[in-house]
Amino acid sequence: MVADNAHKNAVSMEQELNWFSKVLDTRLKLHMGQECSYQSIEEVEAPKHQGKDSIYAAFINYYQLDFAERLLLMLAFIPHIRPQLLDPLMIENKMTNRGWTEFGGILGKNHSGVLPTGETFLFLMAGNHLEQRFWLTKLFQGEHIFARHHILKLDPAPDGEPFLSGVIQLSRDMLDYLTMGEYHQPVMSSRFPAKRITTERDWSDLVVDDKTRIQIDEIKTWLEYGNALLYDWGMSKKLRKGYRCLFYGPSGTGKTMIACLLGKDTNRDVYRVDLSLVVSKYIGETEKNLSAVFDQAEHKNWILFFDEADALFGKRTNVSDAHDRFANQEVSYLLQRIEDYNGLVVLASNQKDNMDDAFTRRFDNMINFALPKPGQRLKIWEQAFAEKSSLAPDVSLNELAKNYELSGGAIMNAVGYASLMTLKKNSKEIAKNDLLAGVHKEFQKEGRTV
Repeated sequence: MVADNAHKNAVSMEQELNWFSKVLDTRLKLHMGQECSYQSIEEVEAPKHQGKDSIYAAFINYYQLDFAERLLLMLAFIPHIRPQLLDPLMIENKMTNRGWTEFGGILGKNHSGVLPTGETFLFLMAGNHLEQRFWLTKLFQGEHIFARHHILKLDPAPDGEPFLSGVIQLSRDMLDYLTMGEYHQPVMSSRFPAKRITTERDWSDLVVDDKTRIQIDEIKTWLEYGNALLYDWGMSKKLRKGYRCLFYGPSGTGKTMIACLLGKDTNRDVYRVDLSLVVSKYIGETEKNLSAVFDQAEHKNWILFFDEADALFGKRTNVSDAHDRFANQEVSYLLQRIEDYNGLVVLASNQKDNMDDAFTRRFDNMINFALPKPGQRLKIWEQAFAEKSSLAPDVSLNELAKNYELSGGAIMNAVGYASLMTLKKNSKEIAKNDLLAGVHKEFQKEGRTV
């Protein structure tokens, strides 16, 4: 399917590239006063894609892109798919012994060709026609579909330079979708501080009390009926878009697992953002890095899971230094993006009391993931072992559940340790001593004694 999409998109884009090449040639000839078959670039007829089944053709028709919009879109694509088409813009102006100012464009650090700027587009479309240039700047404004749907944007220009000197940037999603026919899965990096998380568990593995289960069901209900509530019932003008939750409780109590199950159950990708990592390593750049996450998530229905939320949303004292000022700016920025996000956002914290009260009032739901009680711990112990293993006769899961207060995650760690020790012995029978050693290790991690 991907190969078929790529082939069809390539056929459509080949036509579009040929058209662009004629437009560029026409503009340069008209600008230089050379002999030309056309009086205006608009006479160069754009390809007709009616009846074509490529994703690119469908995209053009769906948005009903006009001449200027198609030219801008193709200009954004060319550095990625056929950069040599812009080489004519690198010719030297014999009068100044340098490039032509009106062509715009810059040279990249690694890319040896032209990276088109806003000025490049205005030159191609309008030449020196001032009024037309004024009107064309609307294609870079926030209300245009290119910005609203994260198709392309004009990068901010360096301080003190004209805004049209910013580079035209095609979103990575559009590049992938309109070429290969599918979206890429972003990889965690300094520029994208989030990682896709999944689980092989299912709801039958969930061990929580009835109150917690009811609250989880509320989230599932919103994921299933939220859009119908907002748009079919017309409540979008009265209710906030999106759904915001706080999961709080000790580590290992299932906060991450629940987020993954919600994604698995509703066919949504779940991305975890470690705020402690973002703040400690990228202080001052947090807004830029978090923006990359929200921009990617906006139209993909991702569930965003912010781990270690205390790192930004913990209670604060008065601002005393630059670090505090940065932190307050980052909190304000993230709050706004969370408020504006139209999907599910989950923030996780070890303790609710660590969170700023002013922020917790913004949540639609707050779920306490407490340490499991003895009966719940017994169920977790019973589900924890591999089918190929067996328990030694002196192992009592009832005693383990009753005597050792552990989270579900800690129980699984203890079982994992005991199972490894069993494999090391070339055995399948898990010994009591190995299980107790695993339990002791978990207590030591938490600074507790058995």
